[in-house]
Amino acid sequence: MTIPDLDLSIVIPVYNERDNLVPLEEKLETELAKLNLSYEIVLIDDGSVDGSHHIINSLKKNNPRLKLIRFGHNHGQSAAFAAGFKAARGKIFVTLDADMQNNPADIPLLLEEMKNFDVVCGWRFKRNDPWIKRVSSKIGNGVRNRLSQEEIADTGCSLKAFRRECFDNVKLFKGMHRFFPTLMKMEGFRVTQVKVSHHARLHGVSKYNIRNRLFSSLHDLMAIRWMKKRHINYDIIQED
Repeated sequence: MTIPDLDLSIVIPVYNERDNLVPLEEKLETELAKLNLSYEIVLIDDGSVDGSHHIINSLKKNNPRLKLIRFGHNHGQSAAFAAGFKAARGKIFVTLDADMQNNPADIPLLLEEMKNFDVVCGWRFKRNDPWIKRVSSKIGNGVRNRLSQEEIADTGCSLKAFRRECFDNVKLFKGMHRFFPTLMKMEGFRVTQVKVSHHARLHGVSKYNIRNRLFSSLHDLMAIRWMKKRHINYDIIQED
Protein backbone atom coordinates (compact mmCIF):
# COMPACT_ATOMS: atom_id res chain seq x y z
CA MET A 1 0.00 0.00 0.00
CA THR A 2 1.27 3.45 -0.89
CA ILE A 3 2.03 5.57 2.16
CA PRO A 4 -0.07 8.77 2.11
CA ASP A 5 2.02 11.89 1.54
CA LEU A 6 -0.67 14.36 2.63
CA ASP A 7 -2.52 14.99 5.87
CA LEU A 8 -5.94 15.69 4.35
CA SER A 9 -7.89 14.88 1.23
CA ILE A 10 -11.06 16.94 0.79
CA VAL A 11 -13.34 14.77 -1.40
CA ILE A 12 -16.27 16.55 -3.06
CA PRO A 13 -18.77 15.13 -5.58
CA VAL A 14 -19.94 17.75 -8.08
CA TYR A 15 -23.10 17.55 -10.15
CA ASN A 16 -24.24 20.71 -11.95
CA GLU A 17 -22.81 23.17 -9.39
CA ARG A 18 -20.94 25.60 -11.65
CA ASP A 19 -22.07 28.74 -9.79
CA ASN A 20 -20.96 27.37 -6.42
CA LEU A 21 -17.48 26.22 -7.40
CA VAL A 22 -15.57 29.52 -7.24
CA PRO A 23 -16.90 30.55 -3.79
CA LEU A 24 -16.42 26.95 -2.58
CA GLU A 25 -12.75 26.92 -3.62
CA GLU A 26 -12.17 30.33 -2.06
CA LYS A 27 -13.79 29.31 1.24
CA LEU A 28 -11.93 26.00 1.37
CA GLU A 29 -8.56 27.64 0.74
CA THR A 30 -9.25 30.27 3.40
CA GLU A 31 -10.18 27.72 6.05
CA LEU A 32 -7.66 25.00 5.19
CA ALA A 33 -4.78 27.50 5.23
CA LYS A 34 -5.43 27.98 8.95
CA LEU A 35 -4.82 24.31 9.79
CA ASN A 36 -1.09 24.11 9.03
CA LEU A 37 -1.67 20.73 7.35
CA SER A 38 -0.82 19.44 3.90
CA TYR A 39 -3.92 18.85 1.81
CA GLU A 40 -5.54 18.36 -1.56
CA ILE A 41 -9.04 19.06 -2.85
CA VAL A 42 -10.42 16.24 -5.00
CA LEU A 43 -13.45 17.27 -7.08
CA ILE A 44 -15.38 14.50 -8.82
CA ASP A 45 -17.54 15.83 -11.66
CA ASP A 46 -20.35 13.28 -11.77
CA GLY A 47 -21.40 13.83 -15.37
CA SER A 48 -22.37 17.49 -15.01
CA VAL A 49 -23.99 19.08 -18.06
CA ASP A 50 -23.69 22.71 -16.95
CA GLY A 51 -19.98 23.13 -17.68
CA SER A 52 -18.81 22.54 -14.10
CA HIS A 53 -15.63 20.92 -15.36
CA HIS A 54 -14.70 24.12 -17.24
CA ILE A 55 -14.85 26.07 -13.98
CA ILE A 56 -12.75 23.45 -12.18
CA ASN A 57 -10.15 23.37 -14.94
CA SER A 58 -9.93 27.16 -14.76
CA LEU A 59 -9.44 27.05 -10.99
CA LYS A 60 -6.78 24.34 -11.34
CA LYS A 61 -4.56 26.71 -13.34
CA ASN A 62 -3.94 28.79 -10.20
CA ASN A 63 -4.34 26.11 -7.55
CA PRO A 64 -2.09 23.04 -7.76
CA ARG A 65 -3.90 21.47 -4.81
CA LEU A 66 -7.03 20.94 -6.90
CA LYS A 67 -7.55 17.58 -8.57
CA LEU A 68 -10.36 16.84 -11.04
CA ILE A 69 -11.90 13.44 -11.73
CA ARG A 70 -14.52 13.70 -14.46
CA PHE A 71 -17.14 11.04 -15.21
CA GLY A 72 -18.54 10.68 -18.72
CA HIS A 73 -22.04 10.15 -17.33
CA ASN A 74 -23.90 10.65 -14.06
CA HIS A 75 -23.13 7.63 -11.87
CA GLY A 76 -24.33 8.87 -8.48
CA GLN A 77 -22.78 10.06 -5.25
CA SER A 78 -21.53 6.66 -4.06
CA ALA A 79 -19.58 6.19 -7.30
CA ALA A 80 -18.16 9.70 -7.01
CA PHE A 81 -16.99 9.07 -3.46
CA ALA A 82 -15.48 5.71 -4.45
CA ALA A 83 -13.47 7.31 -7.25
CA GLY A 84 -12.40 10.15 -5.00
CA PHE A 85 -11.26 7.87 -2.18
CA LYS A 86 -9.28 5.73 -4.62
CA ALA A 87 -7.40 8.76 -5.92
CA ALA A 88 -6.97 10.54 -2.57
CA ARG A 89 -3.51 10.74 -0.97
CA GLY A 90 -4.44 11.97 2.50
CA LYS A 91 -4.31 10.17 5.83
CA ILE A 92 -7.76 11.57 6.58
CA PHE A 93 -10.60 11.97 4.09
CA VAL A 94 -13.03 14.85 4.63
CA THR A 95 -16.19 14.78 2.52
CA LEU A 96 -18.66 17.56 1.84
CA ASP A 97 -21.14 18.73 -0.78
CA ALA A 98 -20.32 21.24 -3.50
CA ASP A 99 -23.51 23.26 -2.98
CA MET A 100 -22.00 25.55 -0.31
CA GLN A 101 -24.55 24.42 2.27
CA ASN A 102 -21.80 22.65 4.25
CA ASN A 103 -19.41 25.14 5.82
CA PRO A 104 -15.68 24.44 5.36
CA ALA A 105 -15.12 26.40 8.57
CA ASP A 106 -16.54 23.38 10.42
CA ILE A 107 -13.78 21.04 9.22
CA PRO A 108 -11.65 21.74 12.35
CA LEU A 109 -14.58 20.54 14.50
CA LEU A 110 -14.42 17.17 12.77
CA LEU A 111 -10.64 16.96 12.96
CA GLU A 112 -10.70 17.67 16.70
CA GLU A 113 -12.98 14.66 17.23
CA MET A 114 -10.69 12.51 15.05
CA LYS A 115 -8.24 12.45 17.95
CA ASN A 116 -10.50 9.88 19.63
CA PHE A 117 -12.55 8.44 16.76
CA ASP A 118 -12.09 6.95 13.32
CA VAL A 119 -15.18 8.50 11.73
CA VAL A 120 -16.86 11.81 12.54
CA CYS A 121 -20.28 12.61 11.07
CA GLY A 122 -21.59 16.14 10.74
CA TRP A 123 -25.02 16.82 12.22
CA ARG A 124 -26.87 19.76 10.65
CA PHE A 125 -28.53 20.69 13.92
CA LYS A 126 -30.27 23.77 12.48
CA ARG A 127 -31.24 23.16 8.87
CA ASN A 128 -31.57 26.05 6.42
CA ASP A 129 -33.72 24.30 3.83
CA PRO A 130 -37.33 24.56 2.61
CA TRP A 131 -39.75 22.85 5.00
CA ILE A 132 -40.50 20.01 2.58
CA LYS A 133 -36.81 19.10 2.43
CA ARG A 134 -36.48 19.24 6.22
CA VAL A 135 -39.50 16.99 6.62
CA SER A 136 -38.30 14.48 4.01
CA SER A 137 -34.87 14.39 5.65
CA LYS A 138 -36.35 13.84 9.10
CA ILE A 139 -38.53 11.02 7.81
CA GLY A 140 -35.62 9.46 5.93
CA ASN A 141 -33.30 9.62 8.94
CA GLY A 142 -35.97 8.19 11.21
CA VAL A 143 -36.74 5.26 8.94
CA ARG A 144 -33.07 4.45 8.34
CA ASN A 145 -32.20 4.60 12.03
CA ARG A 146 -35.21 2.52 13.06
CA LEU A 147 -34.64 -0.25 10.52
CA SER A 148 -30.84 -0.27 10.72
CA GLN A 149 -30.76 0.09 14.54
CA GLU A 150 -28.65 3.22 14.31
CA GLU A 151 -28.49 6.49 16.25
CA ILE A 152 -26.98 8.84 13.70
CA ALA A 153 -29.06 12.01 13.78
CA ASP A 154 -28.25 13.17 10.25
CA THR A 155 -27.17 10.43 7.86
CA GLY A 156 -27.70 12.76 4.90
CA CYS A 157 -25.04 15.26 5.93
CA SER A 158 -22.09 14.86 3.57
CA LEU A 159 -19.70 16.67 5.92
CA LYS A 160 -17.80 13.75 7.43
CA ALA A 161 -14.23 12.74 8.25
CA PHE A 162 -12.71 9.26 7.92
CA ARG A 163 -9.34 7.69 8.50
CA ARG A 164 -8.30 6.36 5.10
CA GLU A 165 -8.01 2.80 6.45
CA CYS A 166 -11.78 2.82 7.01
CA PHE A 167 -12.20 2.03 3.32
CA ASP A 168 -9.49 -0.63 3.02
CA ASN A 169 -11.97 -3.51 3.18
CA VAL A 170 -15.28 -1.82 2.33
CA LYS A 171 -16.80 -2.41 -1.11
CA LEU A 172 -19.06 0.47 -2.06
CA PHE A 173 -22.27 -0.10 -3.98
CA LYS A 174 -24.74 2.42 -5.39
CA GLY A 175 -26.51 4.25 -2.57
CA MET A 176 -24.14 3.05 0.15
CA HIS A 177 -22.89 6.57 0.92
CA ARG A 178 -26.06 6.98 3.00
CA PHE A 179 -24.85 4.22 5.31
CA PHE A 180 -21.17 5.07 5.78
CA PRO A 181 -21.47 5.21 9.63
CA THR A 182 -23.08 1.75 9.78
CA LEU A 183 -20.55 0.24 7.38
CA MET A 184 -17.69 1.67 9.43
CA LYS A 185 -19.13 0.32 12.69
CA MET A 186 -19.43 -3.11 11.10
CA GLU A 187 -15.69 -2.95 10.38
CA GLY A 188 -14.97 -2.14 14.02
CA PHE A 189 -14.24 1.56 13.66
CA ARG A 190 -15.24 4.16 16.25
CA VAL A 191 -17.93 6.54 15.02
CA THR A 192 -19.25 9.76 16.53
CA GLN A 193 -21.16 12.84 15.41
CA VAL A 194 -20.72 16.57 15.96
CA LYS A 195 -23.05 19.51 15.40
CA VAL A 196 -22.15 21.61 12.36
CA SER A 197 -23.65 24.68 10.71
CA HIS A 198 -25.80 24.63 7.60
CA HIS A 199 -26.50 27.34 5.03
CA ALA A 200 -29.31 27.94 2.58
CA ARG A 201 -28.55 27.09 -1.04
CA LEU A 202 -27.84 30.26 -3.03
CA HIS A 203 -27.14 28.79 -6.47
CA GLY A 204 -28.26 25.74 -8.38
CA VAL A 205 -31.02 23.23 -7.70
CA SER A 206 -31.20 20.54 -5.02
CA LYS A 207 -30.83 17.00 -6.32
CA TYR A 208 -32.88 15.40 -3.52
CA ASN A 209 -36.58 15.13 -2.67
CA ILE A 210 -38.89 12.75 -0.79
CA ARG A 211 -38.94 10.27 -3.66
CA ASN A 212 -35.19 9.85 -4.09
CA ARG A 213 -34.31 10.47 -0.42
CA LEU A 214 -36.66 7.94 1.14
CA PHE A 215 -38.23 5.58 -1.35
CA SER A 216 -35.17 4.97 -3.53
CA SER A 217 -33.10 4.09 -0.46
CA LEU A 218 -35.46 1.42 0.93
CA HIS A 219 -33.82 -1.36 -1.10
CA ASP A 220 -30.40 -0.21 0.12
CA LEU A 221 -31.69 -0.19 3.68
CA MET A 222 -32.88 -3.78 3.38
CA ALA A 223 -29.41 -4.72 2.10
CA ILE A 224 -27.81 -3.06 5.13
CA ARG A 225 -30.16 -4.93 7.49
CA TRP A 226 -29.20 -8.20 5.81
CA MET A 227 -25.48 -7.38 6.01
CA LYS A 228 -25.72 -6.54 9.73
CA LYS A 229 -27.52 -9.80 10.49
CA ARG A 230 -25.07 -11.87 8.43
CA HIS A 231 -21.92 -10.00 9.38
CA ILE A 232 -19.15 -12.39 10.48
CA ASN A 233 -17.83 -11.62 13.94
CA TYR A 234 -15.60 -13.79 16.11
CA ASP A 235 -13.01 -13.52 18.87
CA ILE A 236 -9.88 -15.64 18.96
CA ILE A 237 -8.54 -16.38 22.43
CA GLN A 238 -5.68 -18.63 21.29
CA GLU A 239 -3.91 -19.41 18.04
CA ASP A 240 -0.84 -21.65 18.12
